[in-house]
Amino acid sequence: MSSKPSVLILGGLTTAARALGQFLVPDDAEALVSHVRFVDKYSVAPPTTYLGPRFTALLKNSIVDYQQANLTKEGPVQKCFDPPEGIQPFSYIFDLTGQVHISRTSVDLHIEQTATPAFFIGREAAKRGVKAYVRITPPYYQTALEKTAHQESDVIKPSEPVGTWYHEALRILANFPDLNLVIIRHGLIYGPWVVSGIVTPLMLLGLVYKELDEEFKSLWSPYVRFNTIHVDDVAAACWTAAEWMAKTGRAEANKVAGENIYFANDKNKVANVQGVPDPKIELTAPLFNLIDDTDTTLQTFGSVLTQVFGIKTGFHGLLHNTLAQMKTEEALEEINETHIEAWTRILAKANPPLQRTPLNPYMEAYMLEKRSFAYNGAKIKKILNFQLKYPTFGPDTIKGVIDSFKEDGVWPNVQWN
Repeated sequence: MSSKPSVLILGGLTTAARALGQFLVPDDAEALVSHVRFVDKYSVAPPTTYLGPRFTALLKNSIVDYQQANLTKEGPVQKCFDPPEGIQPFSYIFDLTGQVHISRTSVDLHIEQTATPAFFIGREAAKRGVKAYVRITPPYYQTALEKTAHQESDVIKPSEPVGTWYHEALRILANFPDLNLVIIRHGLIYGPWVVSGIVTPLMLLGLVYKELDEEFKSLWSPYVRFNTIHVDDVAAACWTAAEWMAKTGRAEANKVAGENIYFANDKNKVANVQGVPDPKIELTAPLFNLIDDTDTTLQTFGSVLTQVFGIKTGFHGLLHNTLAQMKTEEALEEINETHIEAWTRILAKANPPLQRTPLNPYMEAYMLEKRSFAYNGAKIKKILNFQLKYPTFGPDTIKGVIDSFKEDGVWPNVQWN
């Protein structure tokens, strides 16, 4: 039996799972684990989602395996916990499951793809007595727009419907008293090969407005917080939290870092959802915010686009005027049409021309709504002594992301006159 843990990473192939795998099994150093298994709904051979070159190489490592499975079903969840022959049981579980398409409004969809997997996975992990269960949750809450950076103890209303069911998943997991659960609520993720989320599409608008030769103007105040976190720091925080929990245990961790995982849903909607605890039950679990030190705002974002792409940025303008004159759906259609036409031209004039790329500047309706992502990240540094590798969201880190896409040949190389 190896002294190193055997690890199970569930979901998150389009978000942070790949970075986590590369952190655990680095190219240029000894692996931190004895074995790592990835499980998600996608095929990797042939790939049915964008993987990136380094993750494709990682899958060839002898201590790595991948299972394609439907984690909304009990049977596949149980099966994925069974290690390969000769491999010790999985002791660290990283749960990155959940519906990531934030503009989808079907409650049933979010229940099926966010709440249900959390219940099946959490229950199986508790039954098997895992040493650490790290749950990743996105920052989809209705945080204060400008003045307040929310701490873990604050009672914040989740954003409907995506945030509501991610939050409900936390209650489901917290309700397993013997589960060595620790929760990481991260900022807006960006980084190498991350194509989903909010940051990458906004980053691509730098190229789009360079092509349009227009000033890119945001809809909302420059001081609205858009707190960010590099995907490599998410990976490192997951490992740090797992190591801490394995040594500490749930009961002591609750004393040191526990927060009230409050009810924030419609009682009628949860009545028949499997695994949802009674709304009256008080639940506690360790919870940590994870953001970088930049305290990124829309103004910060605009400044970065200016420095990287040489465009002018401001506030209000084409987006605001279009939105003001139309219904949101109509405005979104017109805005996206303008962006995609410019993006198509960019791909055609690239050297060499790009026929296919996973990158897309398409804006979801969620991105046009007045929202903020405002968190205080001091607690994880104090209790877990966590140190950020990428404390600053700025031109250098964004250029690093661009270089990762160039490495895979999916970033358009374009010269403007």
